[in-house]
Amino acid sequence: MSAFEIAGRPVGPGSPCFLIAEIAQAHDGSLGQAHAYIDAIANAGADAVKFQTHLAAAESTPGEPWRVKFSRQDDTRYDYWRRMEFTEPQWADLRAHCEERGLTFLSSPFSPEAVELLERVGCPAWKVASGEVGNTPLLEQMAATGKPLLISSGMSPLTELDRAVGVGREAGVPVALFQCSSRYPCPPEKTGLNQLAVLRERYSCPVGLSDHSATIYAGIAAVALGASLLEVHVTMSREMFGPDVIASVTTAELAELARGVRFVEAAVGSPLDKDAEAAELAPLRDLFTKSLVTRHDLVAGATLARADLAFKKPGTGIPAASVEAYVGRTLARDVSADTLLGPEDFA
Repeated sequence: MSAFEIAGRPVGPGSPCFLIAEIAQAHDGSLGQAHAYIDAIANAGADAVKFQTHLAAAESTPGEPWRVKFSRQDDTRYDYWRRMEFTEPQWADLRAHCEERGLTFLSSPFSPEAVELLERVGCPAWKVASGEVGNTPLLEQMAATGKPLLISSGMSPLTELDRAVGVGREAGVPVALFQCSSRYPCPPEKTGLNQLAVLRERYSCPVGLSDHSATIYAGIAAVALGASLLEVHVTMSREMFGPDVIASVTTAELAELARGVRFVEAAVGSPLDKDAEAAELAPLRDLFTKSLVTRHDLVAGATLARADLAFKKPGTGIPAASVEAYVGRTLARDVSADTLLGPEDFA
């Protein structure tokens, strides 16, 4: 399993899950909103911010059809992509803002020109969108930079993933694979958590989940199953505008997800020895377990019957589990009701 680093952050087995919050088009073309998302994501505890770098003229034709006609202000999908564009200085400032907040800046390129732009801006790894996995020339261009390829598998059969991973391996760059379902939102039965093990076994590389369920549940489950990376779309609110809102978690939910991921990592990464734990918790056992006590006053020489005994706290006397060993024994002294019995009370 080949671990590697992204901007100094270790990625792979034995390292904390690399939690990526995807802004995508949630900024709706507003630079101010993009910066606001960076702050909200940093406050939530994610490790990285991921954008998408769309350059309409480089990636699309004016006749590109809408998947869903969600925008009233954009006549065509091409118009929408144009409205999502930032200038190179603006991208550089977004990256600088991420660094100021302790976040890794990432962005998925959708054209050779976008790769070139992001390379100049300083993108430390390439998140390959599901629709680009079969775009071998673009993959080769990204791999030629020597930076890791983080490949989503949303619409790809394994044979296509084989080729994509092969591009990275041939170039000698680190590769990670994301199980991803290109359904928005993704229902639980299509999440494909079983594919984490499949991808890990097939490619011997770090694996993760790119989740579109709009919940925190799949991500937490993925980490429990050993995911080294986790990506979720984010939105400020489910009342926001944008095509990805229905498949996003809110920034408040992102914070809960981050806490859940770290909790699960600590739990999974800390094997428990039950005997050692029991010894450590001996003072609590004394408080919560029960001992043999007398139900009523008894005199010395009495033969103890089962009906003479009850089980009550604290657990500092004869354990309740030992009751049969003391039935039929003779008392060595007078005892009153509710006496916590000990071995010294018997002849």
